[in-house]
Amino acid sequence: MTKETDRLEFACDVAKTAGTVALEYFADLGALTVRSKGVQDMATEADINTEKVIRREIAKAYPDDAFLGEESSESFAIKPGAGTWIVDPIDGTQPFISGMRTWCVSIAYYADRKLQVGVVYDPTSDELYAARRGGGASLNGHPMRVAEVSSLGAGLVGIGYSTRVTPEESVHPLLNLLKADGMFHRCGSGALSLAYVAAGRLIGYFEPHMCPWDFAAGALLVQEAGGLTNDCLPTEQTLIDGGPVLAAAGGVYDKLEACCVPEIL
Repeated sequence: MTKETDRLEFACDVAKTAGTVALEYFADLGALTVRSKGVQDMATEADINTEKVIRREIAKAYPDDAFLGEESSESFAIKPGAGTWIVDPIDGTQPFISGMRTWCVSIAYYADRKLQVGVVYDPTSDELYAARRGGGASLNGHPMRVAEVSSLGAGLVGIGYSTRVTPEESVHPLLNLLKADGMFHRCGSGALSLAYVAAGRLIGYFEPHMCPWDFAAGALLVQEAGGLTNDCLPTEQTLIDGGPVLAAAGGVYDKLEACCVPEIL
């Protein structure tokens, strides 16, 4: 097996382990202490402790790799010549603390200026989305593909919202989508929405700004499932800064891109 195949299997195992930890917290939401990191940006001990589990396992298996996790991103530093694990222990914290099931564990591996491995695990549905660069994408071990559509009216498009841009930068693409006979969907987890695109459940996804731990795994899933994305990790600096993300089935990518504010992409 290749090193990336080994890493993919490892990431799948760790995502399931982390999902079990998060589920235990999800079963006792009343005991959680919730703190605000900003507008519509929450964190709990579930996020922190689940990330610690993932980081511990990565450190044991791949001690020379860098680690970028949402809950410890302030301490991240790029390691020249080394790969980076990009982790969101619970993507969709607001749905999580609200008792809704649209959250997931997201783990990606980035090396040689490319995403190499991407795993999104939905513990509440026991659905494991996995991809390796050049190796295709799967859902619970079965190959998955993006939807075969040619019209924005043929399915649902996920639309994300970010407080890191103006409200208009989120609303204008939504308005354009509706004018193009499309319809939007929002579940509160960008990573899970991208996985839905890869699985053909959504026909596209757009968010004007995402952090890498939110989009890295999902972007590779879409690419390996036959879909298209913008160049959402053009430089290593994007690991720190993040940026806009557009992903869609090939038949509607250009149409969805046309709905997005031109200066964003």
